[in-house]
Amino acid sequence: MNSAAIFEMALGLELPWYIKETKLTKPENKQRGQLDIYIDFKFGSKFKDDQGVACSVYDTEDRSWQHLNFFEHNCYIHARVPRIEQKDGKVKTVVVPWARPGSGFTLLFEAFAMLLIEYEMPVSKVASTLRVVAHRLWRVFNFWVQDGVGKDSLAEVKQVGIDDTSSKKGHNYVTVCADLETRRVIYVNEGREGKVIANLAAAITEKEGDVKAISHVAIDMSPAYISGVAEHLPDAQIVFDKFHIVALLGKAMDELRKGERKEAEMLKGHKYTVLYRYANLTAKKQDELDYLLMIYPRLGEGYRLKELFSTFWELDNTQEALAFLTFWCDMVMETDIQPFKHFVKTLKTHWSGIMNYVKAKINSGVMEGINNKIQLAKRRARGYRNTTNFINMIYFIAGKIKFNYPYYPS
Repeated sequence: MNSAAIFEMALGLELPWYIKETKLTKPENKQRGQLDIYIDFKFGSKFKDDQGVACSVYDTEDRSWQHLNFFEHNCYIHARVPRIEQKDGKVKTVVVPWARPGSGFTLLFEAFAMLLIEYEMPVSKVASTLRVVAHRLWRVFNFWVQDGVGKDSLAEVKQVGIDDTSSKKGHNYVTVCADLETRRVIYVNEGREGKVIANLAAAITEKEGDVKAISHVAIDMSPAYISGVAEHLPDAQIVFDKFHIVALLGKAMDELRKGERKEAEMLKGHKYTVLYRYANLTAKKQDELDYLLMIYPRLGEGYRLKELFSTFWELDNTQEALAFLTFWCDMVMETDIQPFKHFVKTLKTHWSGIMNYVKAKINSGVMEGINNKIQLAKRRARGYRNTTNFINMIYFIAGKIKFNYPYYPS
């Protein structure tokens, strides 16, 4: 078997395509050379138009594509790409089987690049490994992600979780929407305003879904999200996310600690001792906390209320949960702990959405898990300057999208 036949088999070429010539050039005193593979088609071949009618070749265009490296050598494919004249008189460029239209890479090159990204290698590192500039690889990445997102169906979505995150610390916020039942990202939009909910509703309708089928939406207490859901997902019940409420209570506890810290030198270095749940502390830290709460009664009272509040999330019965929350709020209002009183005011303002958490049994940990994946991707890339790249990376790592590029065996 000659080299042309080997490369035809490796590339999966079928008639009328064949390898006309291969050239390997290697400059002296250089380890890396270049393999050029020239592909042609048999004389007199016909190619099908959009209606499946075989048409004769009108003319050809010379094209080149970067392929996977051949050993340590760069590899390029070159071909005369035929253009055919269709019945309607329009001239159409034939789609070659080894590359997608408009790409400067072969499909196998793109599939391998996507595989490396899937294995959590930063895009800049993949570009360096494959010897291409990063922005070209980002174009490939964004094409395949958007191709998969465009073909995704949202017909079965019923419970949605919504949260925001930034591409870099404090910069370029995006809103992430997830299907809480399938635990995957279904929509990402730049910004965190109410119009994001309108865009989500439009995307659900466009992708075979029904906004009236959305029964619950888990969000934080953002007024923009609340009004957006009320306007564009009117049949959905708002559920305030557990983790945001716990974070608000943690903030109230930290404000209490800071207030006590001004007159208590012993509290120095014990921020997380006070903020962590008792069960999550080491035995040593538990002993230290017990002592601090004993000598600072106001701090002890706040910590006891914080720990007691966690009982609410464990209650399944709506009436029991309602009674407990009312009881807890009454206890807080009898104290002089202002940060906790502000927290109670927030609870009462968003009472129905908090109670809906008990009724709906929504797993808000889904959003926390997705956010952890996003934060990990941000750390690997050291942040994202380009918001489009960031949005598509979120789809890629958490969207469970089916892609159409060739399967590359791992």
